[in-house]
Amino acid sequence: MPTPPAPPHTQPPAPLPAGSPAVVRLLKAGREKVRYDATVRFDDGVRVTVTAPWSLPAVRDFGFVRFAPGDVFTEHYWRDRWYAVKEVRDPAGALKGWYCDVTRPVAVEGGTLLSEDLDLDLWVSADGADVLRLDEDEFAASGLAAKDPAAADRAVRALDELERVARTDGLPSLL
Repeated sequence: MPTPPAPPHTQPPAPLPAGSPAVVRLLKAGREKVRYDATVRFDDGVRVTVTAPWSLPAVRDFGFVRFAPGDVFTEHYWRDRWYAVKEVRDPAGALKGWYCDVTRPVAVEGGTLLSEDLDLDLWVSADGADVLRLDEDEFAASGLAAKDPAAADRAVRALDELERVARTDGLPSLL
């Protein structure tokens, strides 16, 4: 029996150049939740880091942090990890903390980053004293555990990993 031909070798996409414009599209349940412009700061083919201003025209008060116009987000996405880590600074550059989204690994298509939110989040205050697991009720209500048990398991493990790192080494150790 002849050996089948080897599949064509595909090169991974070239990293996005630092300083280039990017668009971040955050998807939730298959629909676009928000889209905003960003600037690429780093891309090694696995992790891509962008910066972007707070994308809404109004303040959003979560009770534990307020995001406001002028805030700057440095967002770290991975092509092989199930989360994104977003460092948040006020307009003067003071660190507010880190907002972490549990997501599927980011897909990069041209200059567009596609990040699918899986409802679980983690907030870590600037001093690391507050580590808050968020939206576990939304995750349970999403039905992901029934529709895609493997993805649901990965999501829970990603949140657990983020919390462990936040409480031990600190989130900057991931970056």
